Formats: sequence, structure tokens, C-alpha cells
Amino acid sequence: MINPKILLIIPAYNESEGIIQVVQKVEQYCKNSKYSIDYVVINDGSTDNEEEVLKEHNINHVELINNLGIGGAVQTGYLYAKESGYDIAVQFDGDGQHDIESLPHLLEPVINDEADFTVGSRFLDESNSEFKSSKSRQFGIKFLSSLIYMSSKIRIKDVTSGYRAGNKKVVNQFVNRYPRQYPEPESYMHLFAGDIRVKEVGVRMFERTTGASSINMVKGINYMISVSLSILASSLFGRRDK
Repeated sequence: MINPKILLIIPAYNESEGIIQVVQKVEQYCKNSKYSIDYVVINDGSTDNEEEVLKEHNINHVELINNLGIGGAVQTGYLYAKESGYDIAVQFDGDGQHDIESLPHLLEPVINDEADFTVGSRFLDESNSEFKSSKSRQFGIKFLSSLIYMSSKIRIKDVTSGYRAGNKKVVNQFVNRYPRQYPEPESYMHLFAGDIRVKEVGVRMFERTTGASSINMVKGINYMISVSLSILASSLFGRRDK
């Protein structure tokens, strides 16, 4: 792939406090990068003044009238990428957790045709990420990783990572079908069923500095049960589709 057009999809919900800093880092990186990179912020029906901030700073964005959740926001970004003719789409969180300097680790396997889809991981030996998330969340991630491995025989260690990149084959698949409730772990089952080549690469991540996670202990337990059932269901439907 020579001189690919790359789009960063930045979903953001009520991130008015930190979205400017995230976009400024992205713009500075893109200015000095050897790659041709654009970005789009997907304002997922925010109830704070995020839309006002995005307009005031002339930030390229799509405003969703209603809150679709992370799955719907990211799928909107993939639709934007397809309609605009991008070769690679990258998911990049709007809360400041992802390190833009790690972007080449995600891009190079796709550009070199070593993978169709890459996922940035905190848990590989080559990752220099000091932030690994809380112990309870690490346990949940390991459990989901084991469940996906049992269902697919493919090991992804950082299954909830939202730092991911895909080529046009992936973009087309996600435009047509992208999980809404549990998009990161569940989407792997759809990718594997579509014979998408997935590669996990080491990246650096940070703890969020603004906003707050919507998942508490009770929600976390419900999340684990629900996403586990979704992974199993996706695995069964994927086998049926083949």
C-alpha cells in the first residue's frame, strides 16, 4: 500500500473538557508525520458544551443528534471513512488515553499487508505502557480474552482496547455490521468469521485525565455477564455464516 489515506476516528461523549488537547496533539503529530492523516471527531449526542467547543475551534466533526453509544459513534466514523475514500481507518479515543506516538505500530502491519486489522495492546512484552488499568478490570480483560480464545483459538490479550486500525476490507465490514453494546470484544468474533487477519501490537496508553468511566462495580459485573453471552452468540452465528 503506497501513500495510503488514513483517517483517525475520534468518538467523544461529553469530552468538552479535554477534546481540544486531544485534537491539538493529533494535529501536531499529523503535521510532522510521513503519513497522510486526517481526523474526524464523532460527537455522540453530548449533553455538555462539546458541540460548542468543537465549532468554536473549527474542529472537523460529525454531530449525532442522539447518543448512539460507542458502537454507533465508531460505526459512523467508519461510514465517514468509506464515503470519503480512506484506505485505513483508526479508532482513537477522545478521552486522552491513547498515545498518538504509538500510531505507527498500528499502521505499519496494515500498510505492509501483514494484517487487515491491528489492535493496540498494553499487555504485550513490547508495549511500553505503564498504565495497565485497575486489577479488577485486568481480571475481566483476561477472562474475556480466554473466552474469545476458547471460541476462536485466536489469542487477543487486550480485548477491550479501543486503539485499533483497519484496511478497506475491515471498513466495509464494519459499515455493514458493527456491534453496538460491546463493540471491542464482540467485534473480534465477526472479524474472525470474515477471515480478517488480526494482529495485536504493543502500544502506550495513559490513564484518562478528564471525564469519568460509566462502569462501576455493579455495572461491571453486568457488563461481564452480558458481553460473555454476546461473544458466545457471535461465535455461534459466525460459524453458521461460514
